[in-house]
Parts: sequence; structure tokens; C-alpha cells
Amino acid sequence: MDWLTTVDHKKIGILYLIAGGIFFLMGGIEAILIRIQLLYPDQKIFFGDTFNQLTTMHGTTMIFLAAMPVIFCFMNAIVPLQIGARDVAFPFVNALGFWLFFFGGLLLNTSWFLGGAPAAGWTAYPPLAGIIDPSGVFKGVDFYVLGLQIAGLGTLIGGINFLVTIINMRAPGMTYMRMPMFTWAAFITSLLILFAFPAITVGLVELMFDRIFSGAFFDVAKGGNPVLWEHLFWIFGHPEVYILILPAFGIISDIVSTFSKKRLFGYSSMVFATALIGFLGFMVWAHHMFTTGIGPVGDAIFGVATMAIAIPTGVKIFNWLFTLWGGQIRFTTANIFATAFIPTFVMGGVTGVMLAVPAADFQYHDTYFVVAHFHYVIVGGLVLALFAASYYWWPKMFGRMLNETLGKIHFWTFFIGFHMTFFPQHFLGLMGMPRRVFTYQPGVGLEQGNFISTIGAFLMGIGTIVFLINCFSSLRKPISAPADPWDARTLEWTIPSPPPEYNFKQTPLVRGYDAFWKEKMAGNKEMTPAEPIGSIHMPSPSILPFLMSVGLFIAGYGFMYHTYIVSILGIGMTLICMFFRSVYDDHGFHIEPEELNDKGAKA
Repeated sequence: MDWLTTVDHKKIGILYLIAGGIFFLMGGIEAILIRIQLLYPDQKIFFGDTFNQLTTMHGTTMIFLAAMPVIFCFMNAIVPLQIGARDVAFPFVNALGFWLFFFGGLLLNTSWFLGGAPAAGWTAYPPLAGIIDPSGVFKGVDFYVLGLQIAGLGTLIGGINFLVTIINMRAPGMTYMRMPMFTWAAFITSLLILFAFPAITVGLVELMFDRIFSGAFFDVAKGGNPVLWEHLFWIFGHPEVYILILPAFGIISDIVSTFSKKRLFGYSSMVFATALIGFLGFMVWAHHMFTTGIGPVGDAIFGVATMAIAIPTGVKIFNWLFTLWGGQIRFTTANIFATAFIPTFVMGGVTGVMLAVPAADFQYHDTYFVVAHFHYVIVGGLVLALFAASYYWWPKMFGRMLNETLGKIHFWTFFIGFHMTFFPQHFLGLMGMPRRVFTYQPGVGLEQGNFISTIGAFLMGIGTIVFLINCFSSLRKPISAPADPWDARTLEWTIPSPPPEYNFKQTPLVRGYDAFWKEKMAGNKEMTPAEPIGSIHMPSPSILPFLMSVGLFIAGYGFMYHTYIVSILGIGMTLICMFFRSVYDDHGFHIEPEELNDKGAKA
């Protein structure tokens, strides 16, 4: 019950990690099934509609239900600690954001058992996404539309929560230009969520009206326009790529700096480069649409804007390299993942610039070259960064160290498997192999690349299993991690591992960038407090976020199956919970100074 009712940002972070990890495994299994089908030409193991369902659910699960929640895991667990806060600005809303995401993802994945998963691609382009099964059995895209609306609402309110937290709850002295890079990345990511998610929400609502209420937004026969969906999807979809990758940039910045024993090179330029990437991310969406016929002027503008993003990204690459240069580098597992990120992400960025050339994109479009580019950015970029973050912040979150030997086995199997999987796909694409096809002809030169790619996918799977073994074996150990196992630089390492419920007994006084390191260099073993020890106010746990999300989960089924009494009951349940939240004035509780000493001793 404690986990169902918690509003503690650290526990919510762990819930995001568990849920995102489960969805990551599901998306990984879907990927391996896709690669098994493509191991040899003319196979018929998972073909036709089943293959389309696998490709759709793999992409949708990995982007919306695996990558996003694991990012939110680290934002929840670490950002309040890095800014010296005792919690996020709205703990209740934080819990609601998690449960909305979870039940949205659960709704989407129940489609496998209720007639079949969506089979219109993870981008769900109409008119394919607009096809309605007259028998009423196959409702795959309905699950996509309603599941993502519920999950997306959770992400949107989560982003707003972190914006307010970072703006309002920084410790005294923690100016914007003293914030760690991961906090900066979380701040700009939250801004992107605020402005990007409404676009996909509008698109999903319109697609829902088309499918459930016979609307005409994207139906050509009724005067609609399917290209409108592409615009709405990619106005969200390209900022979404930066919503995923900017936190990775922040993670790499913090880890490279810690394990080089150096201040991050060019901190202010990194901050402005991150902000510029976020800004330019909204100006490039139509590079996904060069082949739709938007014309040479539109193609040229979006091509140039896309190439421009390479400039601030290049600034970051050089800053990481200069941070490593001359540093006292320690190759812990976290730092191996972080340093491997740099060249791998550069490879993904180079193919991105190739795809930004409209004339060339006409050749690359919808081939395996795009698949290779995308995975070099998201897996070679984001996933390597998330693994680095896991090894780096695991002791802070759980009070236990992950095994370094197992970590290095995990790295080499996953890293080699990744390059084996996706590097050959560049050449498969250049040879003309289209993406989203379940087979290919023998004798046209595609066999070897597909075979190597599938073996690589199995290696990635083995690496992930090693990581899971490492995680579960660590959780069986006693809590023994020191507060600062890495000799790190930022505020989260000044408090016990795992942190107490209230985070900081006394709010710290920040006297510079890399606040903890600055105190160490001054000969201080801990932060100077900004306040005397006093009573600490804490929010009360609540079951209402869980029940509100269950209500929308139930309402989704009612809409899909045109049983509107079920929808009314589900929405009514959510509204009743909102009513109770509004009229019941919960003042929370206080932890008194004498309790702080007891809790601190236990921690």
C-alpha cells in the first residue's frame, strides 16, 4: 500500500524505473522477434499483420513507455537532490503523472490480448491508421490512440511539475548558472514537453474522433487531409527526440566531469548549446516529410535548420572531449558507458546531417538507412547514457553498489551487439532494403547484413540479461553504499545513500558551481547549512492519483467498445477523486528535530 499511495519523489523515481524497465524488456523482446523473422530471406515465422504489430509496438513501447519513464526515473530521483530541495513542487501531481503513464501503457499493451495490437507503424499515419474493422474485433489503433492520450497526459503534468520545481525550489545560492548539467537538461526537457505534447494530444484526439465518432480530420473521402496528421505528429515528434536525448547529454556531462576529476569544460557554452538545441528542435519537423511534396522552398528551409542543430551539438562533443583531456580518468562502468556514448552518438549525428539533405533524403527515405540512423541516436545515444546513469546513481537510489565486473561484461556484450545490429543496416538501406517489410528476396545481397544484424540483437539481449542479474544480485546485499562513493561534485552526494525521506536535514548553502566539490576544495567535509535545524513539513501519501488513473483506464475501454456507460463511470470515478482532492484540505505532516536525529542515525 505504501507504494500505491506514495508521493515521495524518490519512490516515484523507483516506480518509473520498474515500469520503464518492464516495458523496455517487452520492447526488446519485440525487437528480437522482428530480427528472428529477418534472419533469413523468405521466412514466415512472424509475417504479415503479426510483423506489422511487432514493429508498431516495438517503436511505440520503446519511445513512449520505456525511454521516457526511465528518463523520468532519474529526473525524479536526482533533480530535487541536485538543487537542494526536499521534494518536487507538487508531490501529488508527481504521483498522478506516474500512474497516468503506467495505466496508459497498460491499456495499450492489453491490445495484444483483445483482438491484436496496432499495426499502422509507431507513427500511426492515416489513412492506414484510419482503417476501421467493420466486425469490431480489431481495435489496435484505438488502443494506441487512447493509451497514448492517457500516458501523454501523465508526461505533460510531470514536465510542468519539474519546471516549477527547478524555478522555485533551488537551495540558497543555487543560481541558474550554478545548476548541474543534468538539472539544466531536465529543465529544458520539461520546457520541450510543455510545448510539444499538446500537438500530439490534439492529433490523437482528432484521430480518436475519426475512428470512434466518424470524424473527418484525416479521411480524404470526407474532405480530410492525412498530411495534417504528419505535421501534428512531427511537430511533437522531433522535439520528442530532444526530450529523449537532452537528459542523456546532462547525464554524460555529470559523469565525464566526475570521473575526470575536472570541472566540465565550457559550462556556460554547454548550457546555451542545450537551450539552442531545444529551441531549434521545434523548427525542423518537416525533415521527416521531404517526400510528401511540400516543395523546394519548404524542403530547403527545413534542411538548413536541421543542419544548424549540428553546431550546438558539436559544441557539446568537443566540450566532453576537452573535459576528458588531461583529466585523472577512472574507467568505472558508468564512465565506460559515458565515453562510449560520445563516438557512437557522433555516428548517429553524421547520418542525421546526411538525411537533412532533401535530395539525398529522397533516396534514404523509408529504407533501413533511416532505421540505422535513428537507433544510433536513440540506442547508441540515449540507452548508453541511461545505463551509465544506472551505474552512477544506483548507490544513491538504493544504497547498494552494482558489481563492476558484471557491469563491464554488460557493457562489452551490449556495445558490440549494438554495432553488429545497426552498423550493417546503413548498407542494407543504401542497397535499397525498405523498412517495415517482413521479408526480402534471396540472391540480392541482403542476407549477410541481416544475419549479422540478428546475431547482434541477441548479443544486446545477453548484455541486458547480465545487467538485470547485476541489479537483482545487488538488491540482495545489505545497504552499505557510502554517501559519496565516486568522490563526486554535486549536492546529491552530500546526503546518505539512500536519502532519508526529507532529503536534507538542513537546506544547504550553495557557494559555487559543483557545490560539493567547492566545499571539498575548501577543506570542508560537508555543506554549510543555510538554515538552523527545525521542523520539516512533508506531504501526506494519497491513494487518489492511483484511483484517478484507474478511472481513465476504465473510461478508455468504454470509448473503444462504444459502451458509454462504462466511460461515464470511469470519468465519474476520476472526477469524484478530483472533488475529494479539492474539498479535503490535507496539511501533510511534520518531522520534528528530535525525529531527524533518530532518522539520520538509522540512515
